[in-house]
Amino acid sequence: VNIRPKYSSPQGSDLLRRNYGDDARSEVILDPANDIILVSCTQSTDFFVTPGAFQSTFGGGMQDGVILKFNPSVSNVSFSSFYGGTGTDACFVAAVNPVTNEIYVGGGTTSTDLPGNKTGSWQPAYGGGVADGFVLRMNADASAIIKASYAGTGGIDIVYGLKFDRFGYPYIMGTTTGAWPVINAAFSNPGSKQFIVKLATELSSVVYSTVFGTNSAVPNISPIAFLVDRCENVYVSGWGGGINNSQLYNSGTTSGMALINPLSGIPPPDGQDFYFFVMARDATSQLFGSNFGQFRGLGDHVDGGTSRFDENGIIYQAICANCGNDVPFPTTPGVWAGTNGSAACNQVALKIAINYAGVGSSLQTSINAVIGDTRGCMPLTVKFADTLQQGVKFYWDFGDGNFDTTRTFFTSHEFQNVGVYTVKLISEDSTTCNIRDSTFVQITVGEKTATPNFTFNKVMPCESLTMRFTNTSTANFGSFGNRAFVWNYGDGSRPDTTNYNPPRLHTYPAPGTYFVTLTVIDTTFCNTPVVDTQRISLNPLVKAIFSTPEIGCAPYDAVFTNQSLAGTGWLWEFGDGATSTDFEPVHVYQNPGTYRVRLIAHDTSTCNKIDTSAYFTITVYEKPTAVISSWGPNPPQENTPVVFGNGSLNATRYEWNFGDGETSDAIAPSHQYISTGSFEVMLVAFNAAGCSDTAFERVQVIIVPLLDVPNAFTPGKFGENAVVSVKGFGIAKMEWKIYNRYGQLVFSTATQKLGWDGTFKGKLQPMDVYTYTLDVQFSDGQKLRRTGDIS
Repeated sequence: VNIRPKYSSPQGSDLLRRNYGDDARSEVILDPANDIILVSCTQSTDFFVTPGAFQSTFGGGMQDGVILKFNPSVSNVSFSSFYGGTGTDACFVAAVNPVTNEIYVGGGTTSTDLPGNKTGSWQPAYGGGVADGFVLRMNADASAIIKASYAGTGGIDIVYGLKFDRFGYPYIMGTTTGAWPVINAAFSNPGSKQFIVKLATELSSVVYSTVFGTNSAVPNISPIAFLVDRCENVYVSGWGGGINNSQLYNSGTTSGMALINPLSGIPPPDGQDFYFFVMARDATSQLFGSNFGQFRGLGDHVDGGTSRFDENGIIYQAICANCGNDVPFPTTPGVWAGTNGSAACNQVALKIAINYAGVGSSLQTSINAVIGDTRGCMPLTVKFADTLQQGVKFYWDFGDGNFDTTRTFFTSHEFQNVGVYTVKLISEDSTTCNIRDSTFVQITVGEKTATPNFTFNKVMPCESLTMRFTNTSTANFGSFGNRAFVWNYGDGSRPDTTNYNPPRLHTYPAPGTYFVTLTVIDTTFCNTPVVDTQRISLNPLVKAIFSTPEIGCAPYDAVFTNQSLAGTGWLWEFGDGATSTDFEPVHVYQNPGTYRVRLIAHDTSTCNKIDTSAYFTITVYEKPTAVISSWGPNPPQENTPVVFGNGSLNATRYEWNFGDGETSDAIAPSHQYISTGSFEVMLVAFNAAGCSDTAFERVQVIIVPLLDVPNAFTPGKFGENAVVSVKGFGIAKMEWKIYNRYGQLVFSTATQKLGWDGTFKGKLQPMDVYTYTLDVQFSDGQKLRRTGDIS
């Protein structure tokens, strides 16, 4: 904890704790060997240090910084050391120089005697005020300090960000309350208190230094994330106002911070937002500046830690937001959670993609639809894709003497010979700052294959739930190495990694059916991992059980599912004289009829040895035949419904499609078409088993557009005149509206099938004269408006 927890009294700024959330400042990164580097702080004078550490004892003050290095499995501490003088110190950020692999650390201090060689450094002496920032340069194994430098003014200065460009130049970012110098920078916001500095690699001098934000006595933001992209553009995110002010921290707000190409469609700034900043290479200009967050309510913030940006210049940010859930928060369509499901604060995940980082490449492989796979057997076809898709031209070197140039971001290649091949992708866009970017992947092609297999048997007595599994796997070349196999017994127990022998004994917790897998993981075989899966069923008594659909249509492929308890042998009797010994057979019934099926299960390891199921009856129906026997009138007559004849056989249900979007389930329907033309009619006939057959017939229709509206009807009565409706032929579209004498709309419809029954809102209307408007478009495109009265 830096100084003290945020909720411990007194609240507010204190020494190196300048913001809400600074109590949890620290960083963990990976070096090129995937060793883990952790920088933080401690108030323990007996903190663990490794032999040979450059500072083995506590320096003094309230706390010291600590720098640690672990191996990738976190099983060993490679290095651990204090870092601090006689004042109060904290390490907040770390980075690895991409050129030299040297480790750089940044943070804050009140010590005027900070350890490390500062001769010839940028700021060899403490700048004054409550605190200074610092930068520390160590060798690659973190065993010695090469150079150290303060970073401060006469005010309060702390380094919150430390990153490198691709040429090995370090950049620092932080906040100040002093007059931070602007050096070699065309861009700056005079009087502001967020600083960015590009340093010489040796920490000996400043390449450029600048500030951004508003003209203020205190910082606008609590910085959270920092990045230098491929094009040497600089990114910063942070938050200000809100809880920083209410918790009495000596800081400002985000009000007035420059909005440059800001995000659209978000709430306006309210002074307590997140703020995202991008500055162009060499501090020439501000490329981007935008607030993000809700409007009013408790401000958006981060409770601690150091965030990161994607190296491709894409911003990913986690935010503690929408606390109280009392105002809307901006989210995008289609996201997993578009609203806050909590009455309190909730986590927000934000991604902002902006195109300042130049062209990048990221090479993804796919072998047999397995993304990321890089191993296989010859001949091996590998699909390659640039997942960033930022280039306009792609150069592929497959490492086997073959090359390709594409305008698409993907390609594939077949490797014909055994070997290890380094595949290189160059993505190019000549309009970007870096023009092109390269990425590599290794493909391993082999010829040794493994075939997993195993046998199993139950260990007696018959009540036992213990199985013996014997590995019978084979290889086409050579033999299997140590711990080349993984057994998964299918009961939730831990996977069992073993040699080829001896056979494995496993006791199951209960009777049941389990799926056991044996996986070959020996990477000397090009097809690994490769798996064999087998079903076992354990029970003291064998019990024959199966299921299958009870109806079908001849010829019927009956599929049988074996659900038996235990069992090692099977005899199926299908009721037509045929039998099978398969575990789950498929049997074809050629003829309609009723068949009685049973299963006999054998298992000599069970107490009863054999069991016979009850008979199950399968009914096989004759398949239906769909026949459209007639249609008429034929030849067609004007405006006459088409009547269809149905000559189908062995059918109980029918579905008609008249080819104009209309359907019917009648046996022999009559259909009125609305337009002249030729229509393909489809009849689907079904039998009791749900089997179907389909017939087609093309019919000719002649329609002459006609229109009529009756002028009277007798609502409330039975019969044809109880409803008034539009009459006519060839009506493709219509809008019919009926009004009472007061001009009130009492009925409307857009279909000829719906008429007015004289009611409005469920009540029969008085006998009166009603007016209507009718707009019609006929199927030939002709349009007509008619108005009139209805009594």
